[in-house]
Amino acid sequence: MQAPKAKKTPTELTVHGDTRIDNYYWLNNREAPDVIDYLNAENAYTKHMMRHTEAFQKTLFEEMKSRIKEDDTSVPYKLNGYWYLTKYKKGNDYPIYVRKKESLDAEEELLFDCNEMAKDHAYFNLGGISISPDNTLVAFSTDTVSRRQYTIQIKNLVTGEIYPDKILNTTGSATWANDNRTLFYAMKDPVTLRAHKIFKHKLFSDSKSDTEVYHEVEESFNTFVYKSKSKKYIIIGSSSTLSSEYRFLDANTPDNEFKVIQKRTKNLEYSIAHYQDSFYIISNIDKSTNFKVCKTSEKATEKEHWQDVIPHRNNVLIEDIEIFKDYLVVNERENGLNKLRIMSWNGEEDYYLPFNSETYTTYIGNNPEFESNLLRYGFNSLTSPSSVIDYNFKTKESQIKKEQEVLGGTFNKDNYESKRIWATARDGVKIPISLVYKKGIKLDGKNPLLQYAYGSYGSTIDPSFSTIRLSLLDRGFIYAISHIRGGEYLGRDWYEKGKLLTKLNTFTDFIDCSKFLIQEKYTSNKHLYAYGGSAGGLLMGAIINMESDLYNGVLAAVPFVDVVTTMLDDTIPLTTGEYDEWGNPNDLDYYNYMKSYSPYDNVKTKAYPNMLVTTGLHDSQVQYWEPAKWVAKLRDLKTDSNKLLLHTDMESGHGGASGRFESLKEVALEYAFLLDLEGIHG
Repeated sequence: MQAPKAKKTPTELTVHGDTRIDNYYWLNNREAPDVIDYLNAENAYTKHMMRHTEAFQKTLFEEMKSRIKEDDTSVPYKLNGYWYLTKYKKGNDYPIYVRKKESLDAEEELLFDCNEMAKDHAYFNLGGISISPDNTLVAFSTDTVSRRQYTIQIKNLVTGEIYPDKILNTTGSATWANDNRTLFYAMKDPVTLRAHKIFKHKLFSDSKSDTEVYHEVEESFNTFVYKSKSKKYIIIGSSSTLSSEYRFLDANTPDNEFKVIQKRTKNLEYSIAHYQDSFYIISNIDKSTNFKVCKTSEKATEKEHWQDVIPHRNNVLIEDIEIFKDYLVVNERENGLNKLRIMSWNGEEDYYLPFNSETYTTYIGNNPEFESNLLRYGFNSLTSPSSVIDYNFKTKESQIKKEQEVLGGTFNKDNYESKRIWATARDGVKIPISLVYKKGIKLDGKNPLLQYAYGSYGSTIDPSFSTIRLSLLDRGFIYAISHIRGGEYLGRDWYEKGKLLTKLNTFTDFIDCSKFLIQEKYTSNKHLYAYGGSAGGLLMGAIINMESDLYNGVLAAVPFVDVVTTMLDDTIPLTTGEYDEWGNPNDLDYYNYMKSYSPYDNVKTKAYPNMLVTTGLHDSQVQYWEPAKWVAKLRDLKTDSNKLLLHTDMESGHGGASGRFESLKEVALEYAFLLDLEGIHG
């Protein structure tokens, strides 16, 4: 079977007097029959080229599925007199949400069975669930297309009736005022999908008559609404990459006006939490690059009134705080590792929870109860399954409420080894790499190694456990996470050095990590594979244009590869909000810099590695036509006979399939692709 050859229809794209010729611009139309025909042809070609692995894919799928406990229940959490649980039943793809009044021994009350709700849909996702203060109503949202445009509805938890109220095109989350009749939610722009308006909905009213309470007019900002943990305030937030702004309103008086905490100022980022008569603020004020914690009175909220609670430190990034009646918990990151700091409000206690691993992941869990003496947090590592732990502030004791079960009978965490090593980048900076592999492997350069990274938006990829990944490790693969610049693994400056006009550091860091892994004989270029998704897919596109001979294969999931064209089109979802991340190409300097690394614009006539590219037709984050155009151009220009496969999920979006098992089929395809290149078929 011959690879599909997309037709060329040259389109001239001229900006700043510079003209780019895009031969595949015509693919930018998901309604056009010839576009669908082309995507289907690529899918057929991928299926043909991977047909010899179909039995192996099924084996991998069943293997990965067999490790997952199908009849599973989440650790219950208590909120306003009820215990809430999420359950999975054997054979079901979707969760069931239930609650019990006061005691875990009480009768179970069904909230939602997503398996029933999903029956008539190829894709289904239940969005935000918001319980009214009197516990009788729940606002919930659903997306059945995978464009992240949610419809909010209201269910009576006493009668089971779903009210006729129906609010379309929202972000999915909603929050109740204390009157149990007023609901606040965020509406999306129908074209760009930017969350741009906050509305107020009254029970039993037509959503068309809902009151607009806030309009975010700046196109680089998104807006959202929530209730403070203290339940005293409804809070509207507005944020861009570089600045933020918050408003608050007494939740008892939902028809009053919101007040601004601190007006937006360029380069001033802050977030808020409420406690007693004060707001606690995480902020980068006063050049606090790694953020600090301040407090201010409810009656005087502007920045000139902010007082330091935890000052800025050059080597510690403050990521989050959680407020309890007697304690403040701070999630900090130092030298790449998270720490949980416990501080009593009376000033008598200030200490860290102990973690003794070289590389691990910990995080503050779900803690909705303000009065609680328990901190719920999570812990895992590359070799240790996820644990949900309750720490008692008073007794100083920790109790593991649940440790992730790995079924199948073959997993033993002592059979695997994890470590953190440091590569030296070309500018002398040390780049951390987290590794995991099966004990006993020889470092002789012959090991297959999958190198993963993201490297954008300050998003940190922590070294976490995966049952799915065992299917690679048990077949001899080493798995490496490169903590490259563009994330925040080593603090806020780590992010700043991998964005805008320093974005190239993200790509060269990954390449330099690859070279280090080869140099240290963890692998060789005949056995090295690279993987990234979304902005990490941009990373994949950039590295193979720069140094394609380093890699035997590449997995690029929903890759953001047509950077210049996308960032010039402000009708595409996310574009305007991304200017502070990538730059605005309407500015010549940013245009030239972007054009220098944009994967689609830099495809060359040369050999490329084996590649599997995946996307979703309904993707709202990275439009399907970016990977489709990229593959078409690669097919036309590449000089090798290596595999180049494009798989488009015609029924899903950015996150892939919605069912917990259905999504494993795409992973099985990806793993079969890698293992086949290594000659491993069982």
